[in-house]
Amino acid sequence: MNALHINGNDLTLEAVREVANIETRRAALLSPDARQAVNQARAVVDEIVASNKLAYAITTGVGKLSDVRIAGDQIRELQVNLVRSHAVGVGEPLAVEETRAMMLLRANSLAKGHSGVRAIVIDTLCEMLNRGVTPFVPSQGSVGASGDLAPLAHLALALIGEGECFDEKGLRVPSAEALKRAQIKPLVLESKETISLINGTQAMLAVGTLALLAAETLVETADVLGGLCCDALKGTDAAFDERIHKARPHAGQTKTAANLRRMLEGSQIRESHRDCGRVQDAYSLRCIPQVHGAVRDTLAHCRGVFETEANSAVDNPWCSSRMQRTQRATSSPAEIFMANRWHLLWIFLPSP
Repeated sequence: MNALHINGNDLTLEAVREVANIETRRAALLSPDARQAVNQARAVVDEIVASNKLAYAITTGVGKLSDVRIAGDQIRELQVNLVRSHAVGVGEPLAVEETRAMMLLRANSLAKGHSGVRAIVIDTLCEMLNRGVTPFVPSQGSVGASGDLAPLAHLALALIGEGECFDEKGLRVPSAEALKRAQIKPLVLESKETISLINGTQAMLAVGTLALLAAETLVETADVLGGLCCDALKGTDAAFDERIHKARPHAGQTKTAANLRRMLEGSQIRESHRDCGRVQDAYSLRCIPQVHGAVRDTLAHCRGVFETEANSAVDNPWCSSRMQRTQRATSSPAEIFMANRWHLLWIFLPSP
């Protein structure tokens, strides 16, 4: 299987599954074009630090400490303190596949080139995926309104060689040991990099994406079972007539009705009772398109939301370099925007 080249713009949910699956374990790499965009965004952050400009989470603390200026060696100290203070998740860990999906989704979001991290941060996430190093991430602790702070902090904890990881055998080992075995150097996080790693939606998005993909398989399976039940119970295919569903043309309903017609076409069982005296079948048979169709349409909505979110920059603040701005001329080398882009409601509402 060819390596997946991420750029923050065209990651598919199927590709997430291929990388997340511990058996297929498709390799992931930062694409050359994305690397350029990442470097440009990093230059924005470096310029702010070098000139000691006021910028939230770059030259200041975060939250209630946003009015505290940070400079010099304090910048690296702040990164570590933020990771440790937010890595407070509890409960059973996420499944390895869920954590791997979260890692890829975070790397892809950073690859969009608006987060201001160095390319080595994304490279290290990819190398951990490629070499089977999976952070231990407790399943409880997401803040929701402030993003998946705790789960993503546990991911970041492993990046700096702290906390625990699962090795290729599924055993829990200290992160420093897991990285050493995999010949991956722990990161020393620089300005803004912690906030870029922990401000995001990727934990809930990872769980939701894998659940969605499984649900899409289940709805196809349900159509097959529905067709089998119609034959087994000597039901009629009249309720699946295309004309009926064109009169109420919900996409999912139309799809399921078409599936049932195709599966029942030429059924000898159907022909054996075509002239029976039954007026209509039970709800459970004749309403299969409506029930399955509503599920299909809900899943289609989930897919649209998740695909958009998988290719979004969701941390705060947002970086824009001169090269990235085409709408208006400016002599300023960069811009930093404060926004609330990590809110999880988009993911929470449609999650199956």
